[in-house]
Amino acid sequence: MTGRDAPASVRLDKWLWAARFYKTRTAATEAVHGGKVEVNGEPAKPARAVVPGDTITVRIPPFTTTLVVTGLAERRGSAAVAAGLYEETAESREARTRHAQLLRDAPLLRFDEGKPSKRDRRRLDRLRGRE
Repeated sequence: MTGRDAPASVRLDKWLWAARFYKTRTAATEAVHGGKVEVNGEPAKPARAVVPGDTITVRIPPFTTTLVVTGLAERRGSAAVAAGLYEETAESREARTRHAQLLRDAPLLRFDEGKPSKRDRRRLDRLRGRE
């Protein structure tokens, strides 16, 4: 928002919802209550006032994002408008990229064949010397 109709501060849960970090305001409120959001390095409550220049840390597994508030909005707008409400710090962007690469390189933990049969389990036990 710009001009005369811009608020001086906005509730944290409304800002998180308007900035499109959470789909609903209720989800944003639950995340704040759950300790997944910090403002200026301190735990916050959903009604805490957010002003431009505040640093917000949002933990949405598996990533942690650190943002600097650059704009305020009480209503949810387009993605382009939401992206203008914050700026991600360089350290946060780098850490997120590094973590994403680690996740891509991690081995797949899928078991396509399912549970071994009783016969297969006995063969495995014999192979391991647990007969």
